Amino acid sequence: MKQLTFLFLFCILFFSASAAGDDWRSKVATTVLEEAEAGDMTEYLVVLWEQADVENANLFRSKEDKGRYVYEQLSATAAQTQSEVLRTIRRAKAMHQSYWIVNAVWVKSGLELLESLARLPEVKRIDPNPRIYFDGPVDGPPPASPRGLSSIEWGVSKIGADQAWASGYTGQGVVIGGQDTGVEWDHLAIKDQYRGWNGTTADHNYNWHDAIHAARSGNPCGSNTVTPCDDNNHGTHTVGTMVGDDSGSNQIGVAPGARWIACRNMDRGYGTPTTYIECFQWFLAPTNSNGNNPDATKAPHVINNSWGCPTSEGCNSGNFATMEAVVNSLKTAGIVVVVSAGNSGSGCNTVNTPAAIYENSFSVGATNSSDNIAGFSSRGPVTVDGSGRAKPNVSAPGVAVRSCIRNGRYASFQGTSMAGPHVAGAVALIISADPGLAGQVEVIESALETTSVGRTTTQNCGGVSGSSIPNNTYGYGRIDALAAINSLLPLPVDLTSFYAVPEKKYVRVHWQTSAELNSDHFVLEKSLDLNHWSAIGTVEARSNSQVQVDYSFDDLHPQAGSNYYRLRQVDRDGSHEYSKVVTAVYEDAGKNVRIFPNPIREEVKLRFAETWTGGQLSVFNALGQLVHQQPLARQPKGSDFVVDASTWSEGMYFLNLQDANGQLVKQEKLLKH
Repeated sequence: MKQLTFLFLFCILFFSASAAGDDWRSKVATTVLEEAEAGDMTEYLVVLWEQADVENANLFRSKEDKGRYVYEQLSATAAQTQSEVLRTIRRAKAMHQSYWIVNAVWVKSGLELLESLARLPEVKRIDPNPRIYFDGPVDGPPPASPRGLSSIEWGVSKIGADQAWASGYTGQGVVIGGQDTGVEWDHLAIKDQYRGWNGTTADHNYNWHDAIHAARSGNPCGSNTVTPCDDNNHGTHTVGTMVGDDSGSNQIGVAPGARWIACRNMDRGYGTPTTYIECFQWFLAPTNSNGNNPDATKAPHVINNSWGCPTSEGCNSGNFATMEAVVNSLKTAGIVVVVSAGNSGSGCNTVNTPAAIYENSFSVGATNSSDNIAGFSSRGPVTVDGSGRAKPNVSAPGVAVRSCIRNGRYASFQGTSMAGPHVAGAVALIISADPGLAGQVEVIESALETTSVGRTTTQNCGGVSGSSIPNNTYGYGRIDALAAINSLLPLPVDLTSFYAVPEKKYVRVHWQTSAELNSDHFVLEKSLDLNHWSAIGTVEARSNSQVQVDYSFDDLHPQAGSNYYRLRQVDRDGSHEYSKVVTAVYEDAGKNVRIFPNPIREEVKLRFAETWTGGQLSVFNALGQLVHQQPLARQPKGSDFVVDASTWSEGMYFLNLQDANGQLVKQEKLLKH
């Protein structure tokens, strides 16, 4: 009887131990386990249970203090908890790399070490590290040679960036990070904006990092480059849209006054979860060229990301969770994480890959020059993680976007990868307008959302009507950088609202005040260039201690195009203060003139839908040289005016039409074949 009892207990203990012994397999992703059991060397990410708590960073005001605190907490947690994992790996002499932005270690090994690591109690799970091809440009034109246009790219002006420049906000004092295929740093459009260039010499310490440590054969950049290099064109193109300006004929960037730094996370378009994580870690606390002495005070204000990690290419829920933790830490550190929504549209639920899917990433869809969503632009809601989260956050120009590429050239690409950089540049403009906003991620993102040009659609996704704003196609709409800036700039103490609305024959300026206790009157001032201001009207202040007071003034002589207004609030003691600037875009005579054909051959016609009262016609070539000018007398409604273009050389031209007061009412870009 005793023998039977002993045998019974032995069996229980044996099978329990066997079950416990096999439990390590449940920690390992299926693809990793299958490769290792097949006898192959496999790459994987060992994720530990212990993860740092960085939420107290929200108690700090400055971006530098936030970043320093987050770095210290994350790096300390990794140092304190990874010792046994690293000891086990080193005993096996396996390739590995430790991370602290998320408490994890990359390893390349066979089955024996994999099992040893999975059996450690501090290990939570082991995820795959698949090679993933990025979601590159869609149906873009081929690379083009440099052109000679003295013009601002359409996407830059579409979001009001050039108007922000006129107010003095160019991105100065702001650093943008680009996580992509690398950068051709000495391209003339972006060289002067590189933080590692002082005008004479280059210093790549803290300004460039290469996360590609074993590039595939034939990569033109190789591995572990200490000098910025782009192996694909994509990274150079995105940096150009953020900051590009060659001080000549290529104004391609949203924030030309900002500086850029970069990290290469892809090997000719192929990245892995660990290359993405490594770049994020470097951005949070950039290092010198040897990877030492991390400094969180050198982190960028905003990071642009145009890559993905879909389940279709090997990423799993573990990878999703790991990268979400990384994005959360960056935002907590005061860094805006801008992410292209993806090019998997036009169906719903196609925002389906990190980092676009996360709550704390700022995801961007792509629009064309008519503010319509691009067919390729991914739509929400996010279903891949079961969240049902609304995405994208906003949209931005992403169709036929011209920017710089390798070898000093320029090209037009399209994709949400081209839209994201417009938003990253807009973040830089906002912070340059009010440096106190640095690190205030929620404030900046909210301003971009609430001031976007709302766009609706007949497409309903995830039970959200496309006629509502926000929706899962456009998000809140196409961003307006100037409006976002103006929404954040302070108003005079008594002013509660101030805006301008173009009407059919005039512009009406509205403002509203609380009870005026000291105000005597308001002077409305107007400018056409934001440098020269003139008073166009005076309005007496009306006190009311109970309710707000509404005012309006009609500008009866608006210029076609942008009209800028500000209020001078004068108190009873004669002192005064100025409001922020508001803009009204007024279309008058210019909208009634059609210019065709385009491209042109022998002649170009102006067709007048309404009577033209007189003015002047001027034509300039791409170098800004006048090639044709003549007075344009009164033209009847419905008439055509013909301009002889037979002697013009082939190339690009600008036709300017001025009214009798000398104001520009229309400008048309023409191509001569």
